[in-house]
Amino acid sequence: MSILMTSMFISLIMPTMVMMVATILSKKSINDREKSSPFECGFDPKSSARMPFSLQFFLIAVIFLIFDVEIAMILPIVFIMKTSNMMMWMISSMFFITLLLSGLYYEWKQGALKWAI
Repeated sequence: MSILMTSMFISLIMPTMVMMVATILSKKSINDREKSSPFECGFDPKSSARMPFSLQFFLIAVIFLIFDVEIAMILPIVFIMKTSNMMMWMISSMFFITLLLSGLYYEWKQGALKWAI
């Protein structure tokens, strides 16, 4: 019981101390107006707040994220091949890959992958 209480105490005190030290060290003593002004992607913050945004670029980024997560789901299929039933492994992996390819085909046919408008 003593070891449990000691480890709980350490796990609460250590992060608290690290956060306090980080807060103290992160305080800026010199406030420069130019350095504290917002700067994003090379746009001047003093101009219009409504800069043109490419919706096509955003759509491509979202599609990339979706397929990137699905690739991360495909990777373990190779590792479980030796420990699972070969027929069930083949059916489930082919179903998943077919689902991915049909999603890609749908995005292609909808024109989401065309860069030029």
